[in-house]
Amino acid sequence: MHYIVTGGAGFIGSHLVEALIGEGDEVTVLDNYSTGKKENIHPKAIVKNIDIRSKDEVKPLFHGVDGIFHLAALPRVQLSIEDPVTTNEHNVTTTVSVLTAAHEAGVKRVVYSASSSAYGDVKTMPLKENLPANPMSPYGLQKYIGEEYCKLFSQIYNLETVCLRYFNVYGPKMADTGAYLTVIKVMLKQHTNGEPLTITGDGTQTRDFTHVRDVARANILAMKSDKVGRGEAVNIGAGRGVSINTIAELIGGEKKYIPARLEPHDTLADNRRAKELLNWEPQEKLEDAIEELKQGKAKMN
Repeated sequence: MHYIVTGGAGFIGSHLVEALIGEGDEVTVLDNYSTGKKENIHPKAIVKNIDIRSKDEVKPLFHGVDGIFHLAALPRVQLSIEDPVTTNEHNVTTTVSVLTAAHEAGVKRVVYSASSSAYGDVKTMPLKENLPANPMSPYGLQKYIGEEYCKLFSQIYNLETVCLRYFNVYGPKMADTGAYLTVIKVMLKQHTNGEPLTITGDGTQTRDFTHVRDVARANILAMKSDKVGRGEAVNIGAGRGVSINTIAELIGGEKKYIPARLEPHDTLADNRRAKELLNWEPQEKLEDAIEELKQGKAKMN
């Protein structure tokens, strides 16, 4: 099979590319390296340095492919608050471009990387896919708009789509530079440098940390499942809420509390739909994975 992975040089995308190639598939990566890295890409992947905001640029590459995994985005909540115009281009315009080009090129299915940030600050846990969207940031809204476009393209153009709502993805190859790093990566860097571990607010807020290897596997199952294809939203989360204080304790070191920021207090996935529709369940254990990352022994495949 021949698949295209947009954003295949990024954190999640590069793991997906490795998993696909490991299954014997041919993979073309589309990436402009705005957040991804060339060294992340599997050497057997075909690489195209391209701006996917232009449908006319990507459409010729879509002809004859079996499916598209659309992961390209600017995936940071704080960045979207500071620069909603640019993030909208990268998170909404690119999605419309990919869907339109896929339809016109006769692609069968697009698997879209959505986000649990679409839920917003919901008090009732776990978060179920039938809850109304209530995003608290431009990023959350932008990713939800992508879901709505997926559903419309399935309804209007009969393009098969499925939307995977990721929950706090972590693991090898997390971004290690820039102002908007994941909390696990920030704390790992601070631990390595002998610095206090910074915690926003009181640290009691919880997140459903989901390993990138589990996320890559969910994408492949979503591409192959015969139970999806009409724009379904599916939670991809470990189904376990872990406090930021607990993450700090697992990493180890002195804690330093800083002011809270605008974000949901808790996230926790109801992942039963993923089991039902994709036959997916999380396999990675947080404690073991963090120890891998601390020791520099994390599995890359």
